[in-house]
Amino acid sequence: MVEDFSRLQQCIHYRFSQVKHLATALTHSSWANEQQDPVEDNERLEFLGDAVLELCVTEELFKMFGEAHEGQLTKIRSKLVKEKSLADIALELNLNDFILLGKGEETQGGRTRNSLMADAMEAVIGAVFLDGGYQEAHKFILRIFKDKWPQTFKLESSKDFKSKLQESTQSIFKERPTYVLTGTKGPEHEKIFMVELTLPDNKTFNSEGSSLKKAEQMAAEEALVYLELSHKTD
Repeated sequence: MVEDFSRLQQCIHYRFSQVKHLATALTHSSWANEQQDPVEDNERLEFLGDAVLELCVTEELFKMFGEAHEGQLTKIRSKLVKEKSLADIALELNLNDFILLGKGEETQGGRTRNSLMADAMEAVIGAVFLDGGYQEAHKFILRIFKDKWPQTFKLESSKDFKSKLQESTQSIFKERPTYVLTGTKGPEHEKIFMVELTLPDNKTFNSEGSSLKKAEQMAAEEALVYLELSHKTD
């Protein structure tokens, strides 16, 4: 096992001063439950790593894209840290070769399951944080995301946001969103339009724009971010 830890640390390009943190990060609950003596699984480290990862990615995106607004930054962060993205990084680092799995989980293909691999990746991040602090965790995250950062904060625009939102709400709720002009302000030549968008789940979004269309598009963009976060998919 010591040799395995040494090999894994080479794979992830981080050497632990307390290898016990790495061992815990690799311990799936299915394996821990099969042991006679109590063994800590990686679920608490996963919880910690998730928070550290989100903070580090948020910090980098904030510095990287000074002109991006909140909705755009949230959208990029969501793509970077979603389950499939983390699972892919875990496989690149060969984490799947080192995770301790119970017999049942092993036979059911847990070693290649996205959710399990993503959880292990977050647990390893939590382990690095415990071992070396925030700065080491930050450097580690920058390394594993080296080729993952987007070149621009501009969201894809093959379709307008209203059309994309309508497709999403039809798929999720079988209903369409509604838009209501709640008011205008400013002089006639510089009028600002205020719009409230309501999703079928009654979640509302308020936006303003120099035209009714622009205000609706901005509200739709925010609603799309919300739907992606609340209805995550691989």
